[in-house]
Parts: sequence; structure tokens; C-alpha cells
Amino acid sequence: MEEEVELILDLCREKMASAIDHLEVELIHIRAGKASTRMLDGVTVDYYGSATPLQQVSNISTPDARTIAIQPWEKNLIGEIEKAIMNANLGFNPDNNGEIIRIMVPPLTEERRKTLAKQANAEGENAKVSIRSARKDANETLKKMLKNGLSEDLEKDAEQQVQDMTNEFSKKVDSALEKKNQEIFTI
Repeated sequence: MEEEVELILDLCREKMASAIDHLEVELIHIRAGKASTRMLDGVTVDYYGSATPLQQVSNISTPDARTIAIQPWEKNLIGEIEKAIMNANLGFNPDNNGEIIRIMVPPLTEERRKTLAKQANAEGENAKVSIRSARKDANETLKKMLKNGLSEDLEKDAEQQVQDMTNEFSKKVDSALEKKNQEIFTI
């Protein structure tokens, strides 16, 4: 029975860690006014008939805080890359000089910053819901095991561990949100 409890706790921890990982990925896509190569992570280019991530067909860099530079490995891809960036609907206007594509990241207005902060907080709330859902699933499984012969002490200890995990991961969500909001409101 103790091994089964450990498995439940491990599964719960994995689900909660997965919620944090997902949150971090979503927060990366919320741009904070400063240029980052990660802003283009979701962009795919039609490369000889297959959708290929932009990073696999070009070199992406940030020469300064407001610019993203994309140097394709093959010049004939410039049009495709430009089209892919426009289709990704990131709000960027790529500038193509025939050799390199530059994206100027515009400074954010106060209203836009507030919208982005709300978006970040909504993602954080989604992560917390996932964490609470993992806690609920683990606790329900422990209750079933209690009916099937698990000792009450072991069940209470496991429930406390699940609650401790929930608190730990919720703090991680709060920390990630605080960091992102600070990033968004830094001019």
C-alpha cells in the first residue's frame, strides 16, 4: 500500500510540475516590450513542403532591446519567413532588406501593459486550477484506498504531503507571475 501511495504522490507532483512548465511556456509568449528570440518560438516556415520551426531554418538574434534579427540560411526563404511571421499574428511588422529580416518591437502603451498583465494573471490562474485539480485527483484516490484497507494515518500523512505540494507549486506560480508583471511594467 505504501508503494501505491508513493506512486500517487509522484503522479500528483508530475501533474503540478507540468502545470508550471505550461505556465512558463505561455508567459514567454506574452511579450513585455523587450525583444526576445523566444517571441518567435511558435513560428513555422514552409520549408520544401513541410512546416519547420523558424529556428531550424535561420539564425535569430537580438542586436538590441527593441530589435529581432532573422538571418535565413537560404536566401530564397526570406519571403516564406516574412509570410510566416505575418501569419503567426504576433503583431509584428517584419522589415526585409533582401538579406536579413528585422522586426522592430514597439514600446508598449500603458493600456497594452495592463492587458498583458491581465493575460499573464489569467494564465497563472489556469495553472493554479490545474494544480488544485491534481490535488483533488490525488485526494480522491487516497480516499478510495482508505476504503480498500489503507491505514488512516498513512492516508492523512499522504493528504498533508499533497497539500504541501499544492502550496509549494502555488508559490511557484505566484513567483512566476510577479516576475512577469515586473517585466511587463518595466519601461
